[in-house]
Amino acid sequence: MAAPDLLFNLRNNFYLGAYQAAINDSNVPNLSQEDAIERDCLVHRSYIALGSYQLVINEIDPSAATPLQAVKLLALYLSSPENKESTISSLKEWLGDSAIGNNPTLRLIAGIIYMHEQDFNEALKHTNAGGTMELHALNVQIYLKMYRSDYAEKQLKSMQQIDEDHTLTQLANAWFNLAVGGSKIQEAYLIFQDFSEKYPMTVLVLNGKAVCCIHMGNFDEAESLLLEALNKDAKDPETLANLVVCSLHLGKPSSRYLSQLKLSHPDHMLVKRASTAEESFDRAVQSVA
Repeated sequence: MAAPDLLFNLRNNFYLGAYQAAINDSNVPNLSQEDAIERDCLVHRSYIALGSYQLVINEIDPSAATPLQAVKLLALYLSSPENKESTISSLKEWLGDSAIGNNPTLRLIAGIIYMHEQDFNEALKHTNAGGTMELHALNVQIYLKMYRSDYAEKQLKSMQQIDEDHTLTQLANAWFNLAVGGSKIQEAYLIFQDFSEKYPMTVLVLNGKAVCCIHMGNFDEAESLLLEALNKDAKDPETLANLVVCSLHLGKPSSRYLSQLKLSHPDHMLVKRASTAEESFDRAVQSVA
């Protein structure tokens, strides 16, 4: 009989965006050294997701294991634009080190950082070999961002062969269905609905359901879900971006949500697109004047 997975609940909370719950439930007894490192990685990544970069930077010392050092690199990268160049330089050095370069957590963090940089080919160099469910799930995300749903589907099928019921497999399936669209949107909605019935409702799950509703034209339900998400986290960028889209479809004012998004996440794609549109409009006005 297989040994119980002592980190199942912690992992699940992290995957579904219940970051504070992951931190609160992290005091798991009788862990092996390997499991204890994984636990610490998940806790620190939860703090990163909550924006507590400095706490992670301060807590992980230079003698910590490679996976934790990789997580610290992610915190450094996200903490300020000034750190990006030196962080990527350190990352390249570590990836080139034969002793640690193939560490799955280091490869995962490399994939996340290069995905932030929009350098998808470089991300795939480190993630494409897979090895963990998180690496497979990240590959699905990267391929969908590259508009290669054919490759994303191959990764998804690999995940389904490993564990069809795994939370990450279900999430990847929902992302894939959303990208493909059409009748698959309803399937994605049912996956998020299943999560919301099994586990506490998170901003991630609420946004997933809301995006499905937007695609299906159910804007009132989408708005209700997004306002619930906003109550949980008033600065979440995806909630604010989706509220902008939803409000426009409902004929309601969206400028406040866009202003909040500009203030809290000036690099968000929707902010950049809005700025480009404003600049194009201004140029057009000037050419006519």
